[in-house]
Amino acid sequence: MVVEDKVWPLSAGQAVAISPWQGHYYEPLLSDTPTLALVMYIRPDWFLEAARQVSASMQFGRVGIEVTDYLMRMVVETANVMLDPDIDDPLIEDRLCSLTQAAFDQSWQWTESGPVFTGARRTAHDFRIRKALRLLRDHVGDDLELNNVASEVGLSRPHFYKLFRAHVGLTPNLYLNALRMERAIDQLAQTRAAVADIGYDLGFSSQASFSRFFISNGVVPPSAYRRCVHSVEPA
Repeated sequence: MVVEDKVWPLSAGQAVAISPWQGHYYEPLLSDTPTLALVMYIRPDWFLEAARQVSASMQFGRVGIEVTDYLMRMVVETANVMLDPDIDDPLIEDRLCSLTQAAFDQSWQWTESGPVFTGARRTAHDFRIRKALRLLRDHVGDDLELNNVASEVGLSRPHFYKLFRAHVGLTPNLYLNALRMERAIDQLAQTRAAVADIGYDLGFSSQASFSRFFISNGVVPPSAYRRCVHSVEPA
């Protein structure tokens, strides 16, 4: 994986964690050996629950994550369940949540800010930021003006941006883009709506602009992502 122009090899002993706003793409190596990778897209709201503190919570501690013996066992067990159609594991969602939390915690180990994110339980978000998060989620596909969101929660634009970044760890614009990506993935995977229509519903003026957005956040074009998802669905 290339993350912000730096190469991070994918191997049995290393995972790659990419925060929502980081530019990235997959660069395959020329090799006759097939590669099987477990890739998870994490919903933005999950970060807010996973971090123990409110500040800068929508990010991993570092890009390269050491796959410890514990993480490797979880990866292998999860992959075996997902790859075997004869296994019906009612705990698969719990497995994925546990694996994601363990990777998140591991990314913060040995970092200066690590104790902040893996220590005591975080405090609650400011009620105005909680309201703003609800507004952004409820109107992710609308022509939403962030100035109006700031006004709706009773803050000036500068104060809103400052408070939002302090509590969520990134600007409202970046958070809204993460929500758009989440909605796009859901629509591509769970519906048969045309790619262009999904883009229009998310506020993009054309299929081309939607595709550029999806590629910059999800590595592949939306049509390729849909083909990949549908190719592994049960008959």
